[in-house]
Order: sequence, then structure tokens, then C-alpha cells
Amino acid sequence: MKAMWNGVVVAESEDTVVVEGNHYFPLDSLDRSLVQPSSTHTMCGWKGQASYLTLEVDGKTNADAAWFYPEPLAGAEEVADRVAFWRGVQVTD
Repeated sequence: MKAMWNGVVVAESEDTVVVEGNHYFPLDSLDRSLVQPSSTHTMCGWKGQASYLTLEVDGKTNADAAWFYPEPLAGAEEVADRVAFWRGVQVTD
């Protein structure tokens, strides 16, 4: 699977986990040179607190386009050490 934005692969892995329709990529498959931490956090009732990352590709910014769960709640371990995408990031196989 590939996650692409602005014509650039931001993550690629054959090991994704699909949760609620979102592909969660291993964090180590993420091109860290393309992301910046965000101060945005949201709460999921069963996965816990999500942290967000902003994509920066070829001078364009996609705020909070990726999220991950630094400390997933019990029962959501499958998203541990994984990142998912939205806001125009295309996930294809």
C-alpha cells in the first residue's frame, strides 16, 4: 500500500491494518522528512488520544493530514506504532 499526497509517496508498506476504513501504516514506513508535528489532538472513545502530523511536500502544506495513537487504549493495540491519513492523502495498492 502507498499513501500519496501532492504526487509524493509519504508512506509505503505491505503491512497495513485497516480499522474503521482507514489503512494504518507502520510508523517506520513514514517518510519523516515530509512531516512536522502538530499541536492538534483528538479523543476516540475506544482508541484513546490521537496526535496529528502536518505534511509538507514541495512547498505545500496539508495540516493534520496524518494521525497516530501514541498510547492506544486496551483493545486498540492494533493501531500502536501506526499512522493513518486523510485530507486528500490517497491510499492505493
